[in-house]
Amino acid sequence: MTKNVRVASISFSGAGRASGARETVRRNLEAMSGLLEKAYYDEADIACFPETSPTIGLSIEESVALAEPVPGSIFNFFSSRASEYNMNIILPMLELTEGHVYNSAILIGRDGGYLGSYHKVHPTIGEIEAGITPGFEANVLKSEFGPLGFAICFDLNFRDVAETLAEANVKLVFFPSAYPGGLQLSIWAFDYGVYMVSSIRGEGSVIVDPLGRVLAKSSLYNPVICKTLNLDYEVLHLDYNYEKLVEVKRKYGSKVEVDVSRPEAVFIFASNMEGKPVGEIIAEFNLETRSQYFNRSKRVRADALEKQPHL
Repeated sequence: MTKNVRVASISFSGAGRASGARETVRRNLEAMSGLLEKAYYDEADIACFPETSPTIGLSIEESVALAEPVPGSIFNFFSSRASEYNMNIILPMLELTEGHVYNSAILIGRDGGYLGSYHKVHPTIGEIEAGITPGFEANVLKSEFGPLGFAICFDLNFRDVAETLAEANVKLVFFPSAYPGGLQLSIWAFDYGVYMVSSIRGEGSVIVDPLGRVLAKSSLYNPVICKTLNLDYEVLHLDYNYEKLVEVKRKYGSKVEVDVSRPEAVFIFASNMEGKPVGEIIAEFNLETRSQYFNRSKRVRADALEKQPHL
């Protein structure tokens, strides 16, 4: 599994409505290809577009009517780009499979191959009424960077999606969307200790770190943003860990990253070493992740309650 990944978020509002629906899609694909080229120049390992980018500018009814299977013409268009640029691509589109239309995020590998689909778990009422089928669960897709998580637009309002991803130990979540998400992105990132990468229509796509801090934000003049992320990390609490960090640094120095957010009393603990994953360092110094600490706190509380006389 690759430790460092260079992620690209692409903001895209559509190329404008053409005389017909299929011509609108064609124009969108060409514009998306141009933006993907910018991500290639920035040496991105993986790039993500906003929700249903190929059909932006069409009504929901027109979009559903143009839903395609995978592989299909839209997939094939980006498959060739993926292999040309040696880049993974997240292609959000309406996917037709087994008679159902899903609002999907399609993962395309560096070789142009199909790696899987995530189906939007919580489409809006309007989407469902227009014929879009909800996804059954927040499935995780395998990649060279480890498990990848997704949430599409309205999904961000539902914790069952985030909790499913957390249970799968996802470290990187992509959020292709029509709306920005705003504070919710930082809340998900902090609460679940994940990197969040949003790709939205218009300005304001962001890359957020596991402490909820915005690392990059797109603008009209910079619609493609890139960051290199080290996914070999854990989020730890300062309690019971802080005193041990001196010994960690004495042995490993800059080979270990300690990034503290004091107001929340937590920090990102990351390994910069090949062949020495962060989990081994945590075990070596008897450190405790934030989730382990909180679970231990619950057990101690439960034990204390059992010893109290029942009133």
